[in-house]
Amino acid sequence: MKKTFLLLALSIAALNLRPIITSVASMMGMIQSELGISALTASLLTTLPVLCMGLFAPAATALSQRLGLERTLFISLLLITLATALRGADQSVTMLLVTALSGGIGISFAGPLLSSYIKKYFPGSPGVVSIYSVSMTIGAALASGLTIPIYHQAQNNLTLALSCWTVLGILALIFWLPLIRKKQSSSSRMQRLRLPLGNKKAIRFTLFFGFMASMFYSLTAWISPIALSFGYSTQDATILLTLFTLIQVPAALLIPNLVNRSGKLKLWLVLCSISELIGLALLLSPVPMLPAVIFLGIGAGGLFPLALMLPIVETRTAEEAGTWSAMSQMGGYTMGAFGPLVIGGIFDLSGHFNASITAMLVIVVLMISVQLSMSMGSKTVETPHKP
Repeated sequence: MKKTFLLLALSIAALNLRPIITSVASMMGMIQSELGISALTASLLTTLPVLCMGLFAPAATALSQRLGLERTLFISLLLITLATALRGADQSVTMLLVTALSGGIGISFAGPLLSSYIKKYFPGSPGVVSIYSVSMTIGAALASGLTIPIYHQAQNNLTLALSCWTVLGILALIFWLPLIRKKQSSSSRMQRLRLPLGNKKAIRFTLFFGFMASMFYSLTAWISPIALSFGYSTQDATILLTLFTLIQVPAALLIPNLVNRSGKLKLWLVLCSISELIGLALLLSPVPMLPAVIFLGIGAGGLFPLALMLPIVETRTAEEAGTWSAMSQMGGYTMGAFGPLVIGGIFDLSGHFNASITAMLVIVVLMISVQLSMSMGSKTVETPHKP
């Protein structure tokens, strides 16, 4: 199958992995108002899918071994699409929580298996992970930036605004139909896949992924409410969240390629974390939020593709890459799921975000300490060829 088609399949699949989360994040204030729920309860709408992305990640490798990589990815896209569509059926907290749960399970299958997909079809090009990351970021940006305008255009129809992203899933399902006809090799069926639970390097990767995910989802969920608490309008708060997401696109494209050229993965990991550290410090300072959001976006945009790249460049086969990715995402997303919940809980207790931002500063410092302790193999300096 042509490389161009395989890249498009990767891109369209990744496009669907975040709208079910960021569409809710952009509407957090309105959802709280319309449904009369607390900040802690609202946090569950982003915490649940991220928690599922961690808890169910190991099942991805088992399903892939049983059904095949492409079929399992198709099933994951189907789950995400159905969960998004169901949000149009009922405007209730229960429906939002149920769809957050089912959508999170779908994403948990797709996350580690897309790393396997890259290792399988682009074994000499770990930089292809930037396409995966950028497509995911674009999907997140579309949902965070357009959900509120769609909500107002649809005369304050919450269910329509949250379910309209089903169209992306339908497109992906149509596009992936040719891929599910591919036959699974008997060798991959016979191989018993296990998570590298005793591997110290894999454990450090998992801790890093957890701190990275905690920061990413906390910022995604709470940048808009933080802006509102600082006196910004609803429109400006939405623009800041969209900017935070959009600035990640060039960062996700540029930084993995800089890593492949320089071979200094650890350096770029730390630099991206320092960018987040600067952004958080600026949030605690009496300055406009714009520069803070830019630094936070650059840091998040660089860290995520590098986190995805680590299992790909440090393993030998697509199956091994899948198990390393499953482990890092299992532990990482489980840790990350509690980020938005903790931030919402601290806000409910204190009545302001300064304590929450300070907690995020501590998370970044811990993340940098883990990054400095990680050892990188020689594979990380490979320069990817064009597919």
